[in-house]
Amino acid sequence: MATAISAKDVKELRDSTGAGMMDCKRALEETGGDKEKAVDLLRSRGAAKAAKREAKAANEGVIATYIHHNGKLGVMVELNCETDFVANTDAFRQLARDLAMHVASARPLAVNANDIPADVVARERSVYVAEVAEQGKPENVRDRIVEGKMKKFFQESVLLEQPFVKDPERTIQDLITEISARTGEKIGVARFARFQLGQSD
Repeated sequence: MATAISAKDVKELRDSTGAGMMDCKRALEETGGDKEKAVDLLRSRGAAKAAKREAKAANEGVIATYIHHNGKLGVMVELNCETDFVANTDAFRQLARDLAMHVASARPLAVNANDIPADVVARERSVYVAEVAEQGKPENVRDRIVEGKMKKFFQESVLLEQPFVKDPERTIQDLITEISARTGEKIGVARFARFQLGQSD
């Protein structure tokens, strides 16, 4: 029989760890309501530290570049962290280089879903709506199908949601979270630019 987890228990765990409410609830469920074990579980996943780091400023970092061997494709990525010390670590600099190479290959449109222009999102949605109507799908499932297609669009177009080209089992966000947990600092992609000879996008 599953242990009943009260909102009070979840709140207490959140207050002591700084982790998100859903992370705390899941940790308590997985540990049968044992708060000590739940704290250990959250720490091992880096959730507690990551949540507390969200409010911190990440003003240090590096700008990494990637130039394709033919000289016709180049990428610049600004990767931020909290301290100059972490910015100079091999792990952080390798992450920045990996991100630049990934952007060259995967052609993301933006760092986050919110950064994709509203007109681009609206155009994609209208294409999917027309496509689903053309296929004669029943009215009651059309919205769900369109939402599924939009989710796939964001996974393919948003840098943080894309599978890492060198290890498709992990997303770019997974990669960043991993290095963030290892260094103990908030890490984030501020922006990127991709240049291809003869193309303006």
